[in-house]
Amino acid sequence: MFLLLSSRLSTMALDGFRAAVYQGNLTEAISSVQGFYCHTLNIAITGESGSGKSSLINTMRGLRAGDEGAAETGMLDTMTEPMAYPDLVLPGVTLWDLPGVGTSYFPLNTYCKQLNLSRYEFFIIVGSQRFRSEHARLVREIQRMGKRFYFVRSKADMDLDASRRQRPSSYNEERILQQIREDCRRGIAAEGVGPPQVFVVSSWEPNRYDFPLLRQTLQAELQQLKRQAFLCTLPDVASLIINQKKATLNGEIWKIALFSFLLAAIPVPGIAFLCTFFIFRKHLFRYYSSFGVDDRSLSALARQVGKPVGELTAMMTSSGTTAMMALKLLLDLVGTTLMVAEYSWKRFPLFGAMVSGGVSLVTTSFMLQKCLASVADDTQRVLSKALEAEGENTM
Repeated sequence: MFLLLSSRLSTMALDGFRAAVYQGNLTEAISSVQGFYCHTLNIAITGESGSGKSSLINTMRGLRAGDEGAAETGMLDTMTEPMAYPDLVLPGVTLWDLPGVGTSYFPLNTYCKQLNLSRYEFFIIVGSQRFRSEHARLVREIQRMGKRFYFVRSKADMDLDASRRQRPSSYNEERILQQIREDCRRGIAAEGVGPPQVFVVSSWEPNRYDFPLLRQTLQAELQQLKRQAFLCTLPDVASLIINQKKATLNGEIWKIALFSFLLAAIPVPGIAFLCTFFIFRKHLFRYYSSFGVDDRSLSALARQVGKPVGELTAMMTSSGTTAMMALKLLLDLVGTTLMVAEYSWKRFPLFGAMVSGGVSLVTTSFMLQKCLASVADDTQRVLSKALEAEGENTM
């Protein structure tokens, strides 16, 4: 009953989010989804082949290899599809056993694209022995997607046994474990991640080393991770609404262009330039306001997510590039029209008026379409940045 009620509330929150985005109220869009989260969390277990991914999944689910429903282990380089396993301890968590990176089927350069890693909300990178280039590549990709991960150094029992045999007189278990952790942290930190979450475990001894801490940490952060997963889905939801609104406004441009044509057809030299310029300027600011990315709205949004307004305005490109492109195009096209029209009005008034009006119509239509597309793209970037900031606030 609780899950059903929560699901209905989340649906209501999404409806409110969609409505606010369409209305151009991005502050309200963020407010409408505060406190809500995904009910399921898809965790991808990835790493090189043979690192112990499947064994880790079994241990996390309280199973051993061979138990009913357990992940198959010991099958090197044979997995070709991700396998889903519900977590038997944490509600709403699915563990995905991914094929190993760097195999003949899934080479390092194409691994992320082949497995479409963006569909997973959280990652556990499993590695045995030292920190490798495969791990660094996975860290970079996860960082690029704006998602989080844990790094699990598996087979701690084998590393400790090897150290005990090689240097029995100086063997110190805790010191060796700490060296392993530091090696992993240095490799992850080199990719710009800090502070990295590293756990040293053995699937054969789930009550030793860092495995209990791994479970406790995941359980403690579960609601936060579900919240971030929920926020990560919202840019795609917003994109559909923004494109829908753009299509609606784009359908009105022909009316504006026709009005520009009628004004520019007045037989007064220079009127085409003035009409086109002021119509463009008016509707540029109208688009900013309509999508909710005008100065006032951006300031309110920045306060809402607790970020400097400069971080949001840095996402805007239309205010500079579109205006400069518009001015150049207007000067080039309308300047030519002025010369033609001034000559034609004296001899062929109707022809001159049609030339001025026609160029104004084409210029206005073209520039408004470019402007609208640019402002819509800005809105997508600004909202994604705001949602990212909102996600940071939950950490």
